[in-house]
Amino acid sequence: MASRLQQLQSKACQATQFVKKHGTAYHKQMLDQNKQYIQEPPTVETCNLLAKQLLYTRLASIPGRCESIWKEVDFVKHAWKNRQDLKVEDVGIAALFGIECFAWFCAGEIVGRGFTVTGYYP
Repeated sequence: MASRLQQLQSKACQATQFVKKHGTAYHKQMLDQNKQYIQEPPTVETCNLLAKQLLYTRLASIPGRCESIWKEVDFVKHAWKNRQDLKVEDVGIAALFGIECFAWFCAGEIVGRGFTVTGYYP
């Protein structure tokens, strides 16, 4: 166990040395490559303006998203009315999607309980 700890400390020390040596150059390179996304001047006011623009742009996109949702609902209603025309592949895909949604729900519940399956017992 002690040898594993020493190996881990050695690897962490090597990583720290690498970052210390190459971190600044990597940072500058990344900023140069993504210069078109940098807003000038880089001040708090500019950041606040961008945050407000993002918020209100997202709010403005809600009607389009609602329209898309209703189109999807209409498609599902149409598919349900004509369910005798559905192929086995379509039903299988829908079933897999439902199972995946349920699995993500269960995983979220487990994570929310602190990664315990039966609940939290102190």
